[in-house]
Amino acid sequence: MNYCEKLTAKSYSMYWANFLHIYQPPNQMADILERIVNESYRKLIEGLRKNPRAKITLNINAGLTEQLAEHGYKDVIDGIRFLLERGQIELTETAKYHPFLPLTPMEEIIRQINLNRDTNRRFFGPAYRPVGFFPPEMAYSHRVAEAAAQMGFEWIIIDEIAFSGKTEQVPYDKIFTIHRHPNLKVLFRERRLSNLIMSAIVRNEKTLTEVMGDELKKNRYLITAMDGETFGHHRPGLEKLLFQIFQSKKFRFATISELIKQFPSTEAIEPVASNWASAEIDIEEKKQFLSWDDPENPIHKWQWELTSFALKLMERADPKAKGFKEARAKMDRALHSCQYWWACAKPWWSLEMIEAGAFRLLDTIRSIPGAKNGDIEKAFDLYQKIVLKAFEWQRTGYIRKLAAQQRQWARIPFGDRAKAGEYPAFMEMMKREMNRAAKRQEFEKAILWRDAMTKLENKTDVYDAIHVVDQLRANTDNSEVEALIKKYKKQYQKIRGGQPEQRG
Repeated sequence: MNYCEKLTAKSYSMYWANFLHIYQPPNQMADILERIVNESYRKLIEGLRKNPRAKITLNINAGLTEQLAEHGYKDVIDGIRFLLERGQIELTETAKYHPFLPLTPMEEIIRQINLNRDTNRRFFGPAYRPVGFFPPEMAYSHRVAEAAAQMGFEWIIIDEIAFSGKTEQVPYDKIFTIHRHPNLKVLFRERRLSNLIMSAIVRNEKTLTEVMGDELKKNRYLITAMDGETFGHHRPGLEKLLFQIFQSKKFRFATISELIKQFPSTEAIEPVASNWASAEIDIEEKKQFLSWDDPENPIHKWQWELTSFALKLMERADPKAKGFKEARAKMDRALHSCQYWWACAKPWWSLEMIEAGAFRLLDTIRSIPGAKNGDIEKAFDLYQKIVLKAFEWQRTGYIRKLAAQQRQWARIPFGDRAKAGEYPAFMEMMKREMNRAAKRQEFEKAILWRDAMTKLENKTDVYDAIHVVDQLRANTDNSEVEALIKKYKKQYQKIRGGQPEQRG
């Protein structure tokens, strides 16, 4: 440990592991890939190169590794290998083409993991020795844990909601194992801070440390996890925050495997089925995989029917037959999860991705040795059902109706649905945040809070994708908000003379 690290360890106790996941679907357009490489991947690699004490745990699906090689982005692959060999990057294992593992047959899960390992080892060399496993979408189920344990991984990373079905329940001062698989450790992504960073609400080191508060000095660890494309591509300029963090002496950076060594205490638990976007109500209603398999969505039904049919035909095919190898490679790519996610319609929707996914499965079936005309006709019928229903939903406006229904609660202005004391409390807090941001010359943030107050005043907050009140709660000390609510509630009750609250 050098002098700076000793000084940091004395002042700050918390270890921080940044986990980034980079992936592109197998049918990604060349021009979009070029943008992502230039806006994100190259910037991330350069930022890590310039900050040797910074560390991250990185997942790169081998499907993306192949695309980078095919399109001439050898410098990105070489940069990752360099950082891996220098010890700044720890790579994880995953499923090569990003299938949704809880809904994927076990034999296909194992195959995808082996494909990922073989491909990435070919590109990254002997330094590629992952001991941790990242399930795409952090989608967890007993089947996923069984596969990870069977493949001999030391740990798996999933979202904090998998700990108990609720958020903010994980004690980050110990490591956990899974009851059924005592040799498999489970690490949990901390949702609040991950969301604050990837939503760009936090944009500099000072604001970040303020949000962390006293947690920064506790003997605990932090795991943030998000898409690597967040930095520079989804959020232009946000990579600057990451580089500030890398340069800071206030944080002790570690890979996830290093965290495990620092916190030897373990406790066996049974994580619940979930993914990194699951809400508590999804888990309560056992609908945690709704975005990929909604029983009320006929497109999902036909997509999975087509997927299962393709796998069944592939299983029946003769591995020695001419064309089997090419058909099997098509099947591997056709399992990518994007096609189901973009068909969920609540709110994610893309006709292009739905059609491309269905056609890839149809094309796979057409190429399987031994597939009969009746098999191809059945596959084409399912393809047509998927595409025609998607166009019908788009043409009739049904998609917009579904999106509106999903956020029905938010169609009521906050000023009309707020409880006693909430509206003036949140307005005061937003004004405070605006003034604080302006003093720190965080003018973008100051404008955000200024506009938020205007929206609440004019009752136009109903159009926000992320409600301004939710942004405030995520960005501030909740106890400060609650104290203000309590204060204004007392004032309201005093004015009303103790009479029940009336809602406007």
